Amino acid sequence: MAVLSSLVTLAIDCCLAQHVVSSLLQLYSDPPPWEHTMSIPVSHQAFVKADGVSVFYRYANPAGVASQEAIKAAPTIVLLHGFPASSFMFRNLIPLLAQRGYRVIAPDLPAFGFTEVTAERNYEYTFANLATTFGAFADALQLNAQGRKFAVYIFDYGAPTAFRFALNQHAKSTKSLAAIVTQNGNAYAEGLGAEFWAPIKAYWNSGPTKDANAEARKNLNAALELGFTRYQYIEGAPDGGKDVPPEAYYLDQALLDRPGNKSHQLDLFYDYQTNVSLYPQIQEWLRTSDTPVLAIWGKHDPCFVPPGAEAFARDVQCFDLQWLDSGHFALEANEPVVAEAMENFFAKHAVFE
Repeated sequence: MAVLSSLVTLAIDCCLAQHVVSSLLQLYSDPPPWEHTMSIPVSHQAFVKADGVSVFYRYANPAGVASQEAIKAAPTIVLLHGFPASSFMFRNLIPLLAQRGYRVIAPDLPAFGFTEVTAERNYEYTFANLATTFGAFADALQLNAQGRKFAVYIFDYGAPTAFRFALNQHAKSTKSLAAIVTQNGNAYAEGLGAEFWAPIKAYWNSGPTKDANAEARKNLNAALELGFTRYQYIEGAPDGGKDVPPEAYYLDQALLDRPGNKSHQLDLFYDYQTNVSLYPQIQEWLRTSDTPVLAIWGKHDPCFVPPGAEAFARDVQCFDLQWLDSGHFALEANEPVVAEAMENFFAKHAVFE
């Protein structure tokens, strides 16, 4: 019996060994499991000359689309950042949208990110000029060639840039914007958080030009330091902003700290009042252009407060509003939610059909 028991044990051990060997052979002969799933599109970077400016932009082509003609014909989304950020803020959203079949493009505006403006260009940092440069960028990439349209995602400074672009086109009886996704991108006076904007409004009221009151201009220097940059990311974010990666605001600050750049930022602070003056024209365009708008809004944003999101409903016929439990930089850690909301909105309103 002892001999028989030993033989049975040996047979079982042999079977187990064969099973292990067979499993290992299968593991190394089969392709890895991730090869059976759709690959995540890669985000690329490039420069293009537009309006005498070397515009840096990130982009991703729609998943599964290879030919240049098919890429150009694909539904396109342009992502416009705000202060004090750059296209880096879209680093996680870009591949999620491309995976859903969209061509995605995110430029850095002048004075931000890696876009290069030479001293010889004598660039004046106003929102009118940001919009002009963006229009030249769209032309350079042929985003509106042959009657094509694109959707635009606007955040903070991206909002007046895109709305001015739309007004410029309207003046020429053209229209390239198929839809607008506004993530804390304001177009209404009630959207300006009173406490946040008080020192900036004091600068506006300090004199007829940006340099009329040096003291008022100097008082805003603190808004260009790391403490305030971090505040914009952390304030209103869940759990004290524990899911906000510090490299986001440290990169923003490093780019703000480049020689001469803080002066450009102060110029834009002063010029922002011209955007507020344009709000009635922007609202009229929203009423008459029949452009669908999705507002995805961080409801704890101290800069652009919730009434600014709700106000779009007065003027936009095809309007959806989705709140995010976050602050100004509501996209951080919410990219999957935002990507899904955008896809559903575009389908609901047949934006690209």
